[in-house]
Amino acid sequence: MAFITANWNPLGDAFYRKIELYDMGWSLRDGLKDCMVAAAPYGGPIALLRQSQRPSPSARPQLEIYSSSGVSMASFPWKSGPVRQLGWTVCDDLLAIQEDGTVLIYDLFGTFKRHFSMGNEVVQNQVLEAKVFHSPYGTGVAIVTGASRFTLAMNIDDLKLRRLPEVPGLQGAPSCWAVLTQDRQTKVLLANGADLYILDNTSCTPVTPPGLSPQACSIINMAVSFSYKYLALFTDSGHLWMGSTNLKDKLSEVETKVRSAPKQMVWSRRPKSQQPSVVLMWDRLLLVAGVCKETIQYTLDEECVCVAELDGVRIVGASRHEMLQEVPSACEDIFKIASMAPGALLLEAHKEYEAASFGKCFLSNFPPEPFVSMCRDLRVLNSVRDYSVGIPLTHTQYKQMTVQVLIDRLVYRKLYPLAIEICRYLKTPEYQGVSRVLKHWACCKVQQKEEPDESIARAVSVKLGEAAGISYSEIAARAYECGRTELAIKLLEFEPRSGEQVPLLLKMKRSQLGLSKAIESGDTDLVYTVVTYLKNEMNRGDFFMTLRNQPVALSLYRQFCKHQEQETLKDLFNQDDDHHELGNFYVRASYKESKLEARLSLLQSAVDEYNKAKNEFAAKATEEEMKLLRFQRRLDEEKGEALLGLSLHDTLHALLSANYHKQAEQLYRDFRVPDKRYWWLKLTALAEKEDWDELEKFAKSKKSPIGYLPFVEVCVKRHNKYEAKKYVSKVTPEQKVKAHLAIGDLEGAAEAAIERRSEGEISTVLARCSPTTDRALLERLNRARSTAAKK
Repeated sequence: MAFITANWNPLGDAFYRKIELYDMGWSLRDGLKDCMVAAAPYGGPIALLRQSQRPSPSARPQLEIYSSSGVSMASFPWKSGPVRQLGWTVCDDLLAIQEDGTVLIYDLFGTFKRHFSMGNEVVQNQVLEAKVFHSPYGTGVAIVTGASRFTLAMNIDDLKLRRLPEVPGLQGAPSCWAVLTQDRQTKVLLANGADLYILDNTSCTPVTPPGLSPQACSIINMAVSFSYKYLALFTDSGHLWMGSTNLKDKLSEVETKVRSAPKQMVWSRRPKSQQPSVVLMWDRLLLVAGVCKETIQYTLDEECVCVAELDGVRIVGASRHEMLQEVPSACEDIFKIASMAPGALLLEAHKEYEAASFGKCFLSNFPPEPFVSMCRDLRVLNSVRDYSVGIPLTHTQYKQMTVQVLIDRLVYRKLYPLAIEICRYLKTPEYQGVSRVLKHWACCKVQQKEEPDESIARAVSVKLGEAAGISYSEIAARAYECGRTELAIKLLEFEPRSGEQVPLLLKMKRSQLGLSKAIESGDTDLVYTVVTYLKNEMNRGDFFMTLRNQPVALSLYRQFCKHQEQETLKDLFNQDDDHHELGNFYVRASYKESKLEARLSLLQSAVDEYNKAKNEFAAKATEEEMKLLRFQRRLDEEKGEALLGLSLHDTLHALLSANYHKQAEQLYRDFRVPDKRYWWLKLTALAEKEDWDELEKFAKSKKSPIGYLPFVEVCVKRHNKYEAKKYVSKVTPEQKVKAHLAIGDLEGAAEAAIERRSEGEISTVLARCSPTTDRALLERLNRARSTAAKK
């Protein structure tokens, strides 16, 4: 226990410890001297921009990226402009902010991704200082130019530049400045000598820290806590002021007895701790100051860099990597001298037994879940803290980061086996864990240009197998972005969803294959999408030829054209020499034409096409329609009747109704209207007009092809039984009963039924008789039915 607490140093009510994380694996001849260093939080990577060891006009700086354990991840000569600041994004991308305001973005392995500019004004006035900061909006960049103006980019992934107001009396860079994020607003706090200002979007506001030492003539350094809640100001009198970032509350003021400006100043505060502290670093001195008046001092034997963390400060040197933090209360309870806390007693018991879970056996109602969960967390942390991985996360950082983000960081470093092992160990749902890792692996695999397409496609297929939630189209899209179109096509063969295959095939200009896949899917909407794309991309001739080779697509496109693009439909029929469909097209088009000559012209075109198709029936029918149109036009001109466009049936009916019997007869003969149809039309028209004399003449003109029962029925329908009786005698024997019943002649119906000895007709008449008024007729009919039944 004494060994564990040997490096504990008291500060107020708390203890601080400095523990070694790694012996650094890098080899730096001059250490961190003359290096621009940027280390990412949460145990992230370290970037160094080193000047050449043999300075010369042609020598270029070297940009190197390492893990936190000093394992090299990337190294390349810097060929761009002078760099003012390096920094890391929340996704572990490296930002290099140049003097001209250009910000270059590289991935973890030094691959250039993209760049952006901080504005034209920056190009002219140059960047004096820059800072990379993290906020709820993402990763941001803040700069101050030679014109003493500040510019902010709140989120580099959604670039919107904000130029802040001028600061009165400021020339050049301020003595110190920091970026604050409060209430989802980002501001700049700066010191110009003894004056302190807050810059926001619209104003520059002077502020005064409460209780700042009157001995101070200038504020020469400042630091904001990891959570943006606390602010530290260092003055030229050697006083360190600590308070809230809203400058309303003062926590403490400590006299450091060092008047020179510290090289770095960062906050060290464990979450939920009541004692925040500030770490200051000079060339050979590291000082920890808390809310009490005391300090802790450490001697540094090499050039170092401090990295602020959620629960402490990492100290990176040329030979080793250490963590300075407040001792967690749980550790303090266990290991401090004479502690009687349960944890301390458990530790003493553990010394006598070899079992990690021994202590919980003595606790009643102790749920095992927290113990099991903590064991799992520790195993995960130990695996990522390993020297080969180099992510020295604390448990507090791990819980704040979440497992998903840790997996993302492992994937980003291409540590796929470890990421998969952790996912399986923690039993992460497959689509969030193993499948996601495998997808990233596959997207990286397709970028390996030295390996042939067939080999990569096979490897991806074998590795991914039936893994849930993996979209091969996303992997294929990445292959296409890398210029490997054939590999992308091979990968798409493994994609079961046509809706995912087709859009990428179209993007790759493989429209023929995309059309085939859409047709195979049976999804008509998808086929229409591809056909529309082809129509816009191809010339008309090639487009039609493509559709000819795909009957399903051609049929669907014809349906579309039939409702939307009639002229295109005609072109399709012409392309295929489909004369029959062309004829149908002209006929349909004629119905929409209001002018007679135009309609006749279209019908003549239809006749020509039907003749080419050797469809005599359709050609003859169309010629008859043209003949009818001309006949209607002549009658319109002669009689003023609006007949044009009516059917043959309606035209006949209209002529007969208007007493144009001569013209109706001509139409009847010229168009060879069937006799039965003509007689029905004329019979109906005369009855509607109640022209009974003309109807009688018509009935006597020649033998009726429809018989005379219709004459009886139309007269009865017009309530004229008198006229109806004239035609009963002409009705055939088979229809006599119906005719007599139609005019209400039961006696006549009975005579006809008995005469024909038809049991069915006798029964029909019986049904119409009344037992009270037709008693004699009923007896007669019943005798006749009995006789008919015997026979």
